[in-house]
Amino acid sequence: MVDPLAEVVALLQPAPTFSKVLSGAGRWRASRTEVGQPFYCVVLEGSLRLSVNGGEPLILQADDFVLVPEVFGFEITSIDPPDPDAAPNLAPTPLPDGSFRFGDASAAPDAQWLAGLCAFGSPDAALLVSLLPELVLVRGDRRLATLVKLVREESQAQRPAREVVLARLLEVLLIEALRSTQTGASPGLVRGLADARLALAIRQMHERPQEPWTMAQLAKIAALSRSSFFERFSRAVGVAPMEYLLSWRMAIAKNLLRRNTLSVATIAARVGYGSASAFSVAFTRYVGVSPTGYGRGSNGAASRERDGGTAAFGNRVSG
Repeated sequence: MVDPLAEVVALLQPAPTFSKVLSGAGRWRASRTEVGQPFYCVVLEGSLRLSVNGGEPLILQADDFVLVPEVFGFEITSIDPPDPDAAPNLAPTPLPDGSFRFGDASAAPDAQWLAGLCAFGSPDAALLVSLLPELVLVRGDRRLATLVKLVREESQAQRPAREVVLARLLEVLLIEALRSTQTGASPGLVRGLADARLALAIRQMHERPQEPWTMAQLAKIAALSRSSFFERFSRAVGVAPMEYLLSWRMAIAKNLLRRNTLSVATIAARVGYGSASAFSVAFTRYVGVSPTGYGRGSNGAASRERDGGTAAFGNRVSG
């Protein structure tokens, strides 16, 4: 059976851009401004305070893992932070072992952590990220700690096929982190999959997007009335069922068009349209460019997608 969560992560095409082992001693503060990249942090030893996108600080301890699909700014401090008006330690001290130290470089560290940034290669990253929780926090999960260790080792080594291995490790890391926090997730795909009844319908949409699904059919799969299914789905996923189905079909279509190996008619059939013309009208209305124009691979095709396309995947508020 198709795994919707794995599909979304695979379409995102994650790739590493930055990964460092850092530590802190004494009273220290570090802050950084980003441009919406995915951010992850795992505490290796000790404890620290982390604030992401202007949110309330989290107290993190050894083996705690944080994933933020879109980070615009974060601040990490000692448990006893410096005075608010103290200047942040923007330039950590390099240590002989290749790690970096905030605060007192001569003292034993109070905390050590691995922080990393990655990029999503998909042109539809904004649309797909809107399905994910705003912040994932997993406490004391040794499986995640092991995966992060593998990412760290692979990023530091110069082995053959390094980039391919790192991309696969990041996919597994993202999936493991997301499925470890299903019950407490904000509205989106992860929370929808945590609901056993909704998950049945979501998996059918992903496994058979070519089917002419109706609200009544999906509600029957979930063993719910139409009104209960609509309300429950909308509340959990953050968007109405048929809007979700349309957005997923269009994400598949764009992925197939970029490959430029199938005809528009074939792609139309694969995403549930009875004719190429009906698909072309729907695609143009949703994306803002025709399937043929999108498939030519022009640099501006993906960027011309209408704002409504991203919004259709749910409500996400950063910060």
